[in-house]
Amino acid sequence: MSESLDVLIIGAGLSGIGAAYHLQSRCPDKSYAILEARDAIGGTWDLFRYPGIRSDSDMFTLGYAFQPWEGGKAIADGASIRAYVNKTADRYGIRERIRFHHRVESAHWDSQTARWTVDVRVGDASETQRLQCRFLYLCSGYYDYHEGYTPHFEGREDFQGEIVHPQFWPDDLDYTGKKVVVIGSGATAVTLVPSMTDQAARVTMLQRSPSYVMALPAEDHTAEKLARFMPRPAASGVARWKHVLLSMAFFQFCRRFPDRAARMLRKGVAAQLPAHLDVDTHFRPSYNPWDQRLCFVPNGDLFKALRAGKADIVTDHIERFTADGIRLQSGRTLEADVIVTATGLKMLALGGIRFSVDGAAVTLPDHLSYKGMMISDVPNMAVALGYTNASWTLKADLTSMYVCRLLKHMDKHGYDYCLPHNTDPELEQAPIIDLAAGYVLRAIDQFPKQGDRAPWKLYQNYVLDLLALRFGTLTDSAMTFGAAGSSQATGARSRAA
Repeated sequence: MSESLDVLIIGAGLSGIGAAYHLQSRCPDKSYAILEARDAIGGTWDLFRYPGIRSDSDMFTLGYAFQPWEGGKAIADGASIRAYVNKTADRYGIRERIRFHHRVESAHWDSQTARWTVDVRVGDASETQRLQCRFLYLCSGYYDYHEGYTPHFEGREDFQGEIVHPQFWPDDLDYTGKKVVVIGSGATAVTLVPSMTDQAARVTMLQRSPSYVMALPAEDHTAEKLARFMPRPAASGVARWKHVLLSMAFFQFCRRFPDRAARMLRKGVAAQLPAHLDVDTHFRPSYNPWDQRLCFVPNGDLFKALRAGKADIVTDHIERFTADGIRLQSGRTLEADVIVTATGLKMLALGGIRFSVDGAAVTLPDHLSYKGMMISDVPNMAVALGYTNASWTLKADLTSMYVCRLLKHMDKHGYDYCLPHNTDPELEQAPIIDLAAGYVLRAIDQFPKQGDRAPWKLYQNYVLDLLALRFGTLTDSAMTFGAAGSSQATGARSRAA
């Protein structure tokens, strides 16, 4: 007999630990476990160990509302975030619910029993184990932990130095006194470049095309100052909402007035660049602000490194790797002892798990995302999918609260399953993630779609989602509830096929 639980949470990163807290505090009668493929808590923040790794959202919103981030460090380093997640898991007794080295390979829904049967590979075992659950909650993010993205570089095998991808940073890499070239222009590259200048002889950021970069203060002492006059939880709440509203306002400004936003961003960069670097050559992207994520640099550390002459930036195309560096299409050669390919991540839809409903395989691109957290015609399953224009945790927390509301609603009315289904033939479909970033475009066809109106549209707006997920109705026209073995439940088989 398979072990049976009420809820299985997949992933012990930020989302999974938050999901466990909400579940045990709001639905204390529910049995649950967290399945984590790796051997540690923290997800991305435990896996990525490259120099300078830090949050790309403020910690007052990336942190949990129930466990406010302490201190004034708004942009935190990876070690601090990892410690924060572990501390939260220990404080609320969540660690003992985690089963490490448990990788979910497939999950199969049976409408007759209204249960998921989950196939799990434990460690290096040759055979899988089986668990059952009433509700499946995926908190595994959308990055492939086994493989990053590296394009083909002609002559790669000719290079005599070391080539490193940031996702798999070697603990023993010594770049002291060496010439380093970082290929890339995204958040990882702008983090690595200033962080490596203390030891490297010189660090060059080589980009094919520019990204929007914005300097932000690394610290915010709003909560600490307000705590002198009000209770600490209230002060933390004010600081959290300050960052929520500021980020929302800036995003809307960029989307509604892209030309003005672009000029403002370039002006801010120009004021911090050394004279020999042209802002339009290196910091004028071909797209509008927030068509891709902005790169934030705390206290302008990237620009400080450029002004100090410890770092340089080159905008050009790679012709090939050579024995001692990189030859560019312009004819210039960049000498290098170490090349870091900060060329992006690979996305992986729903952890790469294979799903089926009553024996019919679920092809994710044929389905729709319901409220940005469930999949059409797939019963009793939710996905923690964070914001692309704000903190991941903001949306993950709302999703967890909504899942708890669903579970309590089903218990109250004697339902065994909930199932979102689209009945609108006029609904127009679009990619689930509205970003033109390369890592999104390379993998977006693996994911479910979104619609052009509620409840199938992702608004990427915390206030709208707060109203819909925390306080909105659970019984709209797209959501079906029923009992095990009912005709509606078995009807999910034909709709999912």
